[in-house]
Order: sequence, then structure tokens, then C-alpha cells
Amino acid sequence: MLSFVASRIARAALTIGFVVTFAFVVLRLSGDPALLIMSVDAPPEAIEAFRKSWGLDRPIWEQYLAYAINALSGDFGNSMRDGRPAVDLVLERVPMTLAITIPAFMIKLVLGIPAGIFAALYRNSALDRLTMMVSVAGFTVPSFVLALLLVLVFSVQLGWLPSSGNDGWQSAILPIITLGVSGAAILARFTRSAMLEVLGQPYIRTASAKGVPWRRVVADHALPNAAIPTVTIIGFMVGSLIAGAVVVESVFAWPGVGRLLVSAVANRDLAVVQAILLAIALSMVAANLCVDLAYGWLDPRLRRGRAQH
Repeated sequence: MLSFVASRIARAALTIGFVVTFAFVVLRLSGDPALLIMSVDAPPEAIEAFRKSWGLDRPIWEQYLAYAINALSGDFGNSMRDGRPAVDLVLERVPMTLAITIPAFMIKLVLGIPAGIFAALYRNSALDRLTMMVSVAGFTVPSFVLALLLVLVFSVQLGWLPSSGNDGWQSAILPIITLGVSGAAILARFTRSAMLEVLGQPYIRTASAKGVPWRRVVADHALPNAAIPTVTIIGFMVGSLIAGAVVVESVFAWPGVGRLLVSAVANRDLAVVQAILLAIALSMVAANLCVDLAYGWLDPRLRRGRAQH
């Protein structure tokens, strides 16, 4: 088990290194931030001085080497806009993003998993058809479309909730609903598919034939085995708590990490973009590692297989 964890950690480190390297190279090849920040009408001397002060006049491999050395010591660069450390700017926005993504994640679990389980247990019933119809609608409608519809109904027509900004807890309701509904629809579909696959297995029929009560068959055999593929999508959702809020935060003008990322990309604020991408990569890698460990806990066969290897 220790060797498995060590291999996963090494793979995670390589993944993070690849993401950081890819982002660094692509951002610098996609355009000159000096021309955007200083504007094309600025004197050539001022533009050149800006490039030199931020190290943009050096070859890209020298820039990357300096960035990597500084990053290993915890220095991820400063914002080109206000000169503040990029990490500080990101950490300031993380609580605001978590304020809408964590409640939305709880909504996904509370609505999605039970809906998928009951839809599978009552397959082809009216409940199953209704659940799938709602989940397909929630899965196919883009999050920005759902957000605009919610604003139109609850802000414009009814006037119950703010349409944008951060004016108190009421401003967080529509972003939370937007994130929660779409995620619950996805989770319901995955849970239903996983349950149907497990319910069709021979050991389920064998347990029922032996006279085991159906509730025990579902609780002791079906749910633990159906949880394994469901954990995968849950882990992905946990890892994408920050990345998944980019569109919603932009629509609702919510001052979180997602909106900061959009602003930093538009302004060519390289250090801030790199810091946010690093945070997203860390969260995704950590979530995937937790999913792998959860597999071993849910399925003892996986633990025995790892031990043999």
C-alpha cells in the first residue's frame, strides 16, 4: 500500500510539473503582455523598460528556469498589474469561491445520489422517467444558460434575489443553485447507471434467491459495489470546485478565483494565471489521489491485488 501511495504521489508531482510548464510556455508564446498592459501607443522605451523589469526580454528557457527556482522556494511571482504576490491575490479569492462551491457540492450529493439510486431501484417507472428527464435537462443545459434563466426569473421577474455581485448571503443563492443543479444531474445519471449494472450481477440474484431481504441486498451488496464508479465522478467534482466556478462567477460577477482567472487572462497577468492553474492542478491531483485510496477501502480485492504486486 505504501508503494502504491508513493507511486501515486510521484505521478501527481509529474502531473503538476507538466501543467506548470505547459501553462508557462503557452502564456508566453500567446502574446506580449507588455503591449497589452502598456498599450501599443506607449513609447518604445517604456515598453522595453517594462519587459526588462519583468524579465520578458530574456529567452523563454531562462525565464522558466528562474520561475522554477523561485517556485521551489515558494515565490510564484508578482502581479504585473499591482505588483502584489500572485499567491496572495489567489488566496484572497479562495474563500469566496468555496462559499458557493461547497454548498453546491453538498446539493449535488444530497440530490444526485438518492435520485440515481431510486431511479435504478424503480427502473422504467414514472419516478425513473421523471428523474432521467430532469437529469438530462440539467446535464445538457450549459451552466451560463441556466444562470441567465435563474436571473431572469428570480431577479428580473420576481425581484427576490440579487442578480450579481456580493451583497450578502442572498447573492450566493443563485450561483449555488446553478452549480448544484447541473452537478446533481450528472451524479444522478452516473449513480443510476452504476446501480443498474450492479443489480444485474449474479450475486445479487443469488442473495435474493437465498431469501435475504431486499433492503439488505441493496444496502450490503448493491450500494457498496455501485459506490466505486460513483466515487470517481465525486472525486472529479471535488477536484474541480475551483475550476468549475469560472463561468458561474463570471455570469454573477462573484468575486472568486474563477472571475480572477478570467480577468488575469484578459489582462495577460502571467503570474496570477500560473498561480491559479497551479491551485487547480493541486486540487485535481489531490482529489484523484483520494479517489484511488477510496477504491482500496471500498473494494478489498483492490487492496489484495496491490499487495501482491
